[in-house]
Amino acid sequence: MKIRYAIIDDNSFLIHSTKEKLSFFEDFDLRFTAIHGKDCLEQLDKNNHIDLLLMDIEMPVMDGVAATALVKKKYPQIKVIMLTVFDNDELIFNAIQAGADGYLLKDVDPESLKNGILETIDGGAAMTPSIALKTLKLLRNPTQFQTDVKEDFKLSDRETEVLEQLGKGLSYTKIADNLFLSPSTVRKHIENIYKKLQVHSKLEAVEKAKKNNLI
Repeated sequence: MKIRYAIIDDNSFLIHSTKEKLSFFEDFDLRFTAIHGKDCLEQLDKNNHIDLLLMDIEMPVMDGVAATALVKKKYPQIKVIMLTVFDNDELIFNAIQAGADGYLLKDVDPESLKNGILETIDGGAAMTPSIALKTLKLLRNPTQFQTDVKEDFKLSDRETEVLEQLGKGLSYTKIADNLFLSPSTVRKHIENIYKKLQVHSKLEAVEKAKKNNLI
């Protein structure tokens, strides 16, 4: 029997990417997509024969944490996996508090995504390894997570300038010209940005920076 699932994300490119990853397998039946939490709840009111939701966190109108809490209250049988570019402590803590059954990063490969879903459907809790480590840390010392979040985003002024240029869709060479830097220095700054924001691509870096008001 196929797993009936839905994707909730305000980024149509990322909805398509997730759908494409699961299209490699026959076990999945996409029932709907939604662009924010309220949209998701309205669609569930019409048809709640869903096994699992893949839920983004930062969305307009109603974010994923608030939506998860409401879904779990109204439809406790539906599993919810947070699928997000964010792995900072506060968001993990809030998502788990809201009742999320798993927490995966959007750069997860198709096989790991499939296995994470199957594990969650079977009563487990799918988690990207870095998320699992952070969750253990939160359980050991929950009062520290707010401090840790601030540390994660300590970008230098130059890194912020590079990130702003990235956000305009400029190439490394063009950014180097605009900021009077060498391309290799720009690459180094971008490596540091990825590390500090805990992302793995230009798209994730820009999305995370915008949603955290860094640019």
